[in-house]
Amino acid sequence: MAGRAAGHYHEGSMLVVVVLLVTVAMRVAIVTAVVYLLLPRGPLCPHCAIEMVPLRNRFFDRLLPVLQRRWCLECGWDGVVRRVRGVPDHSIDVMSRAARS
Repeated sequence: MAGRAAGHYHEGSMLVVVVLLVTVAMRVAIVTAVVYLLLPRGPLCPHCAIEMVPLRNRFFDRLLPVLQRRWCLECGWDGVVRRVRGVPDHSIDVMSRAARS
């Protein structure tokens, strides 16, 4: 009888651990989704609406391919933005214009 009760207690504690882990995982997923949706979208500066220059970082680009660091030459804003698929990247033109000036 004692062995049976101890086994039942073990199953109950494992259920509690699983429920707590799922709760923590769901909180992390919700916070990650909200932060992602709050990031500016696309290559335009959120302050002055001028196209920004991408800042290349191999590690960051491979780790999080849906995000991109960008810098605005007009107002100096720099930060992380969400990448938009299908938008042509004119950053080479912007960089060549910046280099000439």
